[in-house]
Amino acid sequence: MLTKEELPECPVATTVQLIGNKWKLLIIRNLILSEIQRFGDFIKSIPAISKKVLTDNLRALEDDGLIEREVFAEVPPRVEYSLSELGKTLKPVFDAMFEWGTNYKNAL
Repeated sequence: MLTKEELPECPVATTVQLIGNKWKLLIIRNLILSEIQRFGDFIKSIPAISKKVLTDNLRALEDDGLIEREVFAEVPPRVEYSLSELGKTLKPVFDAMFEWGTNYKNAL
């Protein structure tokens, strides 16, 4: 997780740095919609993403404190991802993005 000093001074730039790539946005969207997802669920719902890119983005989101990873002691191991309490605070941001995108498409 980045320290306060390492983050951009501008709050918008901070938000973009944390969730600004298309993969992180889609990962968070999935977790807002279904609360818990497994690795395979992400692969199915975001078909253009490679396993390596998905793994890298999940780790980054976990490192930034936006998602949580729970490993179950089973064979084969089961791993579930969910939004952290901090990650859940992004829901209004995504609701606003959904509304804006809908309005834009309707305006065309």
